[in-house]
Amino acid sequence: MKRYMLESRKFLKACFHWALLCCLLLASVFVVGCGSDEEDWHDEHDHAEAFDASAILNDFGNSIVLPTYTDLDNKAGELLAAVKALEGDTSQANLEAAQQAWIAARIPWEQSEAFLFGPVDTQGLDPALDSWPVDHVNLQSVLESGDPLTMDFVGGLEDTQKGFHTIEFLLFREGDQRQASDLTDRELAYLVSTTENLKASTAQLRLAWAPEGENFVSKVTLAGTGSDVYPSQSAAVQEIVNGMIVIADEVANGKISDPFNESDTTLVESQFSFNSIADFQNNIRGIQNVYGNGINGFVNSKDADLDARFQQEVQAAIDAIGAIPDPFRDSITANRGAVQAAIDAVSTVQLTLEQNILPLVQSSEFN
Repeated sequence: MKRYMLESRKFLKACFHWALLCCLLLASVFVVGCGSDEEDWHDEHDHAEAFDASAILNDFGNSIVLPTYTDLDNKAGELLAAVKALEGDTSQANLEAAQQAWIAARIPWEQSEAFLFGPVDTQGLDPALDSWPVDHVNLQSVLESGDPLTMDFVGGLEDTQKGFHTIEFLLFREGDQRQASDLTDRELAYLVSTTENLKASTAQLRLAWAPEGENFVSKVTLAGTGSDVYPSQSAAVQEIVNGMIVIADEVANGKISDPFNESDTTLVESQFSFNSIADFQNNIRGIQNVYGNGINGFVNSKDADLDARFQQEVQAAIDAIGAIPDPFRDSITANRGAVQAAIDAVSTVQLTLEQNILPLVQSSEFN
C-alpha cells in the first residue's frame, strides 16, 4: 500500500506539473497569470532575500582592519623613534614631540577597539598593549629596582607595567606639562624598552592579519567558503556586530561610568595625558568606521529607518562625549550632567546594536 501511495503521488505530481506548464505557456501568449509553481517561487524568493556579505567582509578586512593596524604599527614606529630621540637628547622639544607621537598612536588603537576579536584577543595583545589603570606603586618599584630595563625584561612584566599607559605615565605624569629636565636615566631606559615592546606587539598584530603573515584577514573574507574560523557569512557578520557592541558597552559602562560612579580619577583611562575624551570619541568612531563600510548597506536593505537612526545615534554619541569639558578626570565631579549625557548617548548605540541590528543579522539569510 505504501509503494502504491508513493507512485500515485508521483503520478499526480507529474500531471500537476504538466497542467502547470500548459498554463504558463498560455499565460505567456495571452499575458494572463494562471499561477506559479510554489516550489520554484520559494526558491526564487529565498534567492532574492539572501544577502551576499562578500563585499562587507572584504571591506571590513581590507579597508578597515588592515589599514588601521598598519597605521597603528607605523605610528608605534614613529613613537619609538621619538622616544629614542628623547633619550639621545633630553630636550623639552623632544619630550613634547614624543608626547604628540603617543597621542597620534592612540588614534588607530582606540578606533581598532571596535574589533577586538581574532589575534588581538587570542594572542593576548590587547592587555599587553593597553591595560589600565596602571599600578603607580609597581611602576615605581620597577624604576627603583636594580633590574636591567631591557626590552626582554619589560616583556616579562605584568601587563599594567608596560604598554601605552606605562609610556603615558613616563611621558606625561600628572597631566601638567612635564619638564624634560625631570626625566631620570632610569625613566628614559624604561621608556625606550617599553616602547620597543609596544612596537613589537603592534608589528605582531599587523602581521597576524596581513596576507604576508598569518593572514587572518582571509579567515574573515572567506567566511562560509573555506574559512576554518567562520563557517558562514552570518557567523562573521555577527562577530563584527558583536565587536561594536563590546566597545560600546566598555565605553558606556566601563571607561566613562566607572570613574564617574566612583568619583575616582585613578580609574580614568589616559588620565596623565588628558587624552581621555579623544580616546572615547575614537572608540565610537571605530564603530562608525566599521558600520559605514558595508554593514550600513545591509541594514538599509532591510530597514532604511533603522539605518538612518543608528547613524544619527553614533554621531550623537561622538558629539555628547566631545561636549564633556576637558580634562575628563575633573568633569567626573565638576560636570556630571555632561558626563551622564555621554553615558546615555553611548548606551543608546549599544542598545540599538543589541536589540535591533544584531537580531536583524541573526534572522537574515546570507549567501
